[in-house]
Order: sequence, then C-alpha cells, then structure tokens
Amino acid sequence: MFAAMRAEGEAPEGATAETVKGDALDMPFDDASFDRVVAAEIFEHIPHDTAAMKELFRVLRPGGIAAVTVPSFLPERLCWALSEEYHTNEGGHIRIYTRAELEAKLKATGFEIGPHHHAHALHSPYWWIKCAVGTSNDDHPAAKAYHDLLVWDMLQAPKVTRVAERLLNPVIGKSVVVYVRKP
Repeated sequence: MFAAMRAEGEAPEGATAETVKGDALDMPFDDASFDRVVAAEIFEHIPHDTAAMKELFRVLRPGGIAAVTVPSFLPERLCWALSEEYHTNEGGHIRIYTRAELEAKLKATGFEIGPHHHAHALHSPYWWIKCAVGTSNDDHPAAKAYHDLLVWDMLQAPKVTRVAERLLNPVIGKSVVVYVRKP
C-alpha cells in the first residue's frame, strides 16, 4: 500500500513504512505507541472481541483517537439471511453488531465515544448479490457486473454515484464507523 502511495506521490517526502505481523489480542507494540489507529472490519472476526478492544486501548496514547469500523447491522443481517457460507467459513464474520452494542463494548473498555457515520452503501448490494449467487462465484454475470461498477466508481468517483452513496449511507451503508478517544 505504501509503495502504491509513493508511486502516486501521495506519501510525504521522507516518510517510511514497514509491515509488522501481529495478533490483535497481543500486538507487538509498546503501550501508548500511536496517536491514531484505524481498526477496520476486524472485531466481527475475532472470538474475543473485547480483548482485542482492550489491546487497541493499550497501544493508543492518552488523547489518541481511533476509528473503529464493523459491518452495519441491517446489511450484514441480510447477508447472513441470504448465505450460510458467508458467515460460516473459516475466518469469517462470527457476530453482527448493533452500533449501540459496539459503542457499549468500546465504552466498557475505557474509550470515550465520539461521532459515528455509515459508509460504503454501494457495496451492500454487491454483497447481497454475492450471497444470493454464492460468495465464491465471481463469474456470475450480476456479481461481475456490479463488481465492475464498484471498480469504476472507486477509480472515477463520478458525481452521480458519490451523491447516491452519500444519500444511501445512513440507510444501507455496509459499514458503521465509530470514532473513539482514549482519555
């Protein structure tokens, strides 16, 4: 990712990055190592989600902010209803959060809860299609066509899809994003 950012001129001059292999339940970082952390779409995969949240709290410095994302309840519930395979494969989603449940767990960990929003509404129909036709069936015409639409949207960001997503996010946003602060 960093190499791609550098190639596009998006990495600051002199910036460096490294990949570190770790475990969400025992991260290889000292206490209070980070000012900002993004925990994107991980807690729904981890049996001991609250232990991972405690680890996130540990590595964030006091005053630090984290953006935590998980699949939104309604789009995720529809995926589970459409496909057993979607949520029973190894490493798959093992729970569905309501925003209130996620915030309660983060608050119990010690975080101060900040604002939230929903994102990626245009991705929800893609996953509903995938769940209906088979999550590994990338060649299905509907799945392929919608995937092509998403790639086009990500690369071109046309106004019509940006407006549509903004309007649909509160209703069918695939992810809920909760911002938290370590006191």
